[in-house]
Amino acid sequence: MKTQDHPATRLLRDVFGFDGFRPGQEEIVEAVTQGENVLAIMPTGGGKSLCFQLPALMREGVTVVISPLIALMRDQVRALQEAGVGAGALTSGNTPEETDAVWQGLEAGTLRLLYMAPERLAAGSVTSMLRRVGVNLIAVDEAHCVSQWGHDFRPDYLRIGELRRALDVPLAAFTATADAETRTEIVQKLFDGKPPRAFLRGFDRPNIHLAFAAKNKPRDQILNFAAARPGQSGIVYCGTRAKTEGIARALGQAGRRAIHYHGGMDAEDRRIAERQFQQEDGLIVCATVAFGMGVDKPDIRWVAHADLPKSIEAYYQEIGRAGRDGAPAETLTLFGPDDIRLRRSQIDEGLAPPERRAADHARLNALLGLAEALTCRRKKLLSYFDEHDVACGNCDLCDTPPEVFDGTTAVRKALSAILRTDEWFGSGHLIDILLGIGTDKVKARGHDDLPTFGVGGEYDRRQWQAVFRQMMGHDLIRPDPERHGALRMTDAALPILRGEAEIELRRDTIAAAGGPRRPAVKAMVSEEDAPLLSALKAKRRALAEAAKVPAYIIFTDRTLIEMAETRPGNLDGMARIGGVGAKKLETYGAEFLRVINGDAERMHPTRRKLAGRTEGSVYDKLLQVQADLARGEGGTDKPLSCSASQLAKVARLHNPDDAALARLIGERRAERFGAAFLDILSER
Repeated sequence: MKTQDHPATRLLRDVFGFDGFRPGQEEIVEAVTQGENVLAIMPTGGGKSLCFQLPALMREGVTVVISPLIALMRDQVRALQEAGVGAGALTSGNTPEETDAVWQGLEAGTLRLLYMAPERLAAGSVTSMLRRVGVNLIAVDEAHCVSQWGHDFRPDYLRIGELRRALDVPLAAFTATADAETRTEIVQKLFDGKPPRAFLRGFDRPNIHLAFAAKNKPRDQILNFAAARPGQSGIVYCGTRAKTEGIARALGQAGRRAIHYHGGMDAEDRRIAERQFQQEDGLIVCATVAFGMGVDKPDIRWVAHADLPKSIEAYYQEIGRAGRDGAPAETLTLFGPDDIRLRRSQIDEGLAPPERRAADHARLNALLGLAEALTCRRKKLLSYFDEHDVACGNCDLCDTPPEVFDGTTAVRKALSAILRTDEWFGSGHLIDILLGIGTDKVKARGHDDLPTFGVGGEYDRRQWQAVFRQMMGHDLIRPDPERHGALRMTDAALPILRGEAEIELRRDTIAAAGGPRRPAVKAMVSEEDAPLLSALKAKRRALAEAAKVPAYIIFTDRTLIEMAETRPGNLDGMARIGGVGAKKLETYGAEFLRVINGDAERMHPTRRKLAGRTEGSVYDKLLQVQADLARGEGGTDKPLSCSASQLAKVARLHNPDDAALARLIGERRAERFGAAFLDILSER
């Protein structure tokens, strides 16, 4: 499937507007197209949908897609229809006209993908209907919903295996959940225990920036994070319904457009909120985890957690809703000791059997280890999914490595206070003892006579709270629900208490109290390209409102960013932009070209800065050579180009050589353009 002439490659370019597959997609597409039973575990945003949509266009008959949420189905159907693909959904949210159109497409043989909710399988007539319309492939989206232990369990997913047997057709199951236990359940319940061809794709999402922060005026932290990303769509996940409403109000008062979403809202209000978030640019939704699985909005630029998620899997699935278009996205997760106590108590007080509770504690430990990490978060996160040797450079700890110190003495003092009070008290009382504060409670229990009374004067209360939080994060202590949240030591703490082990703590989280700093504003493109990007987004918004579809259905942020940076001059150039397929080129190409070459001035601002100078004419020659070699010398390679600022730096380059050029434009571009650029520069 490597050549440009292969049907899959042509469809990928002409229908979906992509020059190549994302990592891992190609062999999955090939297996599904060949009719193999497939289980594909891919990260959220890794391009799962394409892995069944493209084979549906290459196979005879109809592909039925079982998907959990109506909003998710409707958005995928609209995106396919915009790309010129015959697709429809049979849902309870359909208008009579929509349902009629689906049946007409099925009868005429023009419908290639039919989306259905799993609940529809309960109707006895469905199997015979699917057989009659010529279904020859079942695709299951969000296949982890078959797991009875998961929080997304949908009982009707258990009927899918029966449907596969009845139709006797191949089945392709997709999910982003990496848990081995869930994978085993999927194989048992969808494939009758007969292992399908499995694809466990890399879980790295290198475009997503990872960051955690200890809670310190958390509402201000969220407001500052949002303020630094003006005009960008984002999600704030909150632990309670009340908090979703409170943060949404605060964001509104700060001048941002924000709405709330939680399970306590009326169904119609939830649908309105979902539709509003899908269709409006720059909207922020403050939500509980009830909001998420049905979100298919590719241009969410950031996700913030106002409270610690439930597990590392939940965390990864929730942050994975950002940057699904592959463009840069950011995350921030806030956490504090109250979060840790809450998550521990939820596990301990649940009805799950002991082995399940132990597994849930292990998952939470992995997340706390990520929160309190001392080195690269991405490496720590992906090692949980058995991925190693991963490059990062895109997390807060790689940006600014934290200063650590030997916290062994402080931890031993805290553990001693816990042990000498028989593990019956929480951190507040223990800190009073360490600080030597003789409260009535301390005196009534004689704790002012303990050897640990007053030994912790090197830190103030807030700093000791940070020490206790880091101890929870390292799973040295846990709240005991049977003792009303009193802290108990784990086995991991004993070597430290006995002097057999040492521990390092982060110094930054034990710093003196102070409000959260306001971060610098994050821009999606360079300053010179920002006005054009704004104009392109305005055009997209107008077209989307006229068509009553979400803005990203027209073009994603990533596509508009590429337009703004490369500024195609004609339809040929526009066709090379990622995400511009044949149908969209025909429908929207001319309108966006007018924005680029009409409403926006033709000469690039970077070129204007070189006007009247020798470098200006060199820049023009470089630009022409780049256009000639954009697809390589043979005209068949993947399009490649330098940004305007890179070309300007090359034009200014004196005493050029291969190494200097590679440093400016990168190895890949230097390989394609280097010789021609050096020829031009030598003529100067």
